Amino acid sequence: MDILFVDDVELETYVTDVMLDMGVPAHLKGYYYLRDAIIMTGKDVELVSSVTKLMYPVIARHFKTSPQKVERAIRNAIEVSWQRGNEESFDRLFGYSQKDGKSRPTNSEYIARIADKIRLDIKAM
Repeated sequence: MDILFVDDVELETYVTDVMLDMGVPAHLKGYYYLRDAIIMTGKDVELVSSVTKLMYPVIARHFKTSPQKVERAIRNAIEVSWQRGNEESFDRLFGYSQKDGKSRPTNSEYIARIADKIRLDIKAM
């Protein structure tokens, strides 16, 4: 099954579950921006190569804010999940976690890896 053929609500619910498992707090603005970024990347993997030129401006228009604020809020949400989130989930998904002494994944790494996981999970259904 292709990600393009999955119901939007079902896809959003699945992305939300993965993000919550990673420890992204739902009260942060970056949570909503990040969810949109993951869904967009899941539908078009090429977006991850131009997050600042394409993805952030689209999300910013949707939420009536600036691309810089979108980038900063996503970075903050990832940082919070890295600091307080589920280390086992990071180990499973990225192959490392904070306990390994490595720095957090970049915004584009985080978005691309979760989008790829979701694409693969949906294909396996």
